[in-house]
Amino acid sequence: MSQFWSPVVHRLTPYVPGEQPQLDNLIKLNTNEHPWGPSPKAVQAIHDAANDSLRLYPDPNADTLKHALAAHHGVQASQVFVGNGSDEVLAHAFMALLNHPGGLWFPDISYSFYPVYCQLYGITPHTVPLRDDFSICADDYLPQDGGRAGAIIFPNPNAPTGRALPLAEVERIVAGNPQAVVLVDEAYVDFGAESAVQLVERYPNLLVAHTFSKSRSLAGLRVGYAIGQAPLMEALERVKNSFNSYPLDRLALAGAVASVEDQAYFKEGCAKVMAVRETLVADLTALGFEVLPSAANFIFVQHPLHAGAELTAQLRERAIIVRHFKQARIRNFMRITIGTPAQCQALVEALKQIL
Repeated sequence: MSQFWSPVVHRLTPYVPGEQPQLDNLIKLNTNEHPWGPSPKAVQAIHDAANDSLRLYPDPNADTLKHALAAHHGVQASQVFVGNGSDEVLAHAFMALLNHPGGLWFPDISYSFYPVYCQLYGITPHTVPLRDDFSICADDYLPQDGGRAGAIIFPNPNAPTGRALPLAEVERIVAGNPQAVVLVDEAYVDFGAESAVQLVERYPNLLVAHTFSKSRSLAGLRVGYAIGQAPLMEALERVKNSFNSYPLDRLALAGAVASVEDQAYFKEGCAKVMAVRETLVADLTALGFEVLPSAANFIFVQHPLHAGAELTAQLRERAIIVRHFKQARIRNFMRITIGTPAQCQALVEALKQIL
């Protein structure tokens, strides 16, 4: 602490990311990074950009990337907003669109950056309990006798549970709250869920956020984006240009555009992750684990006879890192990133020894 801190700094409880340990022969299954690398075309585009015109500022509007994303999703470029990773996109949305009377409604077990942003921007959080099976109940987000949401945000698939809400249920939430912005955070949607982007044309209150960090294997590049109707985009642009009018550098723009254009590689990578996921689910189920249904590049598991914290610690002793959470409802669970087949097999063998 310091006498020079402003009051808002004293109030903050910062987000804690998954650790990035420096261990020999580490099997790293804790931060949901893609087990295979990005498109070779994206890597080449980054290399080419590094040798060309880095002395110049990047395009402040990122028009080339916006047009590529618009073509990919079947929307207009004016309906696309880009930023440094989806976390920055979310931060701008919290400031521009989610701060209203009635508070911001989101699941009690969800992405832990949401309460951090509520603290940072002075937004009243309203947590909505997941069902006993850790699924989101759409009815819980509809206007009730006790009030209605000022705004709503939830991941789909949810994190860290991995459970996906069917598109029809997502639409019920959006349609049932015409007075409120509904932000659907689709960081993991490409691994088996259905995107709400197709609803954007019908609902002016819908904002959908995506990232290049997961399914496009570009976590180190920091590119995220949102899709919504033009008035929502204008609000995000006004906030962005009050912070930094050049958010994406030339390397990020070049790599992101090339990644979007290489659809064959993108689809192949997602399919490989989903196939490994199903094998890992079967293997862990055979060992007695309860595995929640997952449409993400991770699974959420617990064992009825072994504490999650203890399993996590024993895996770490074997240089295998998974993510453990301390919240009361989920403290027995581990979140396990889908790795390569060899990494997942090593995990299974280690758990056999531990059990």
